[in-house]
Amino acid sequence: MATVNVYLNFPGNTEEAFLFYQSVFGTDFFGEGIMRFKDVPPSADMPPMPDGVENMVMHVALPILGGHMLMGSDAPGQMGFKVNMGNNIYINLQPDTREETRKLFKALSEGGVVEQELQDMFWGDFFGSLKDKFGVLWMFNCAEKE
Repeated sequence: MATVNVYLNFPGNTEEAFLFYQSVFGTDFFGEGIMRFKDVPPSADMPPMPDGVENMVMHVALPILGGHMLMGSDAPGQMGFKVNMGNNIYINLQPDTREETRKLFKALSEGGVVEQELQDMFWGDFFGSLKDKFGVLWMFNCAEKE
């Protein structure tokens, strides 16, 4: 079955971010858990690993809602990456109930910035948005009526 997933890069705090997301969604990391750069099998074609990168996150995957997988890795500056947190992409969650929507909204907004409080919207859904403490943008849209 084909799937589409969101993949997030962080400048070095992927583990902190995904431990937070794990606490919010109450799920376990997929597979072997957090894969680190030091876990990459050596290869003659691979350049030497820069100092300070070995324990950074190479890959992590966390199931969140509806079979969706949130994935991420560190993008170390020592390897030429420069992470710029933008405002052009939101992760849109569509929980089944208002109760679940409120719970996830509250947890993800802790230490972040609420852009729009949860409220009934003209299109008939319960909607809100926020930026979490890691700079990731989230939307919530729940179709359940009160």
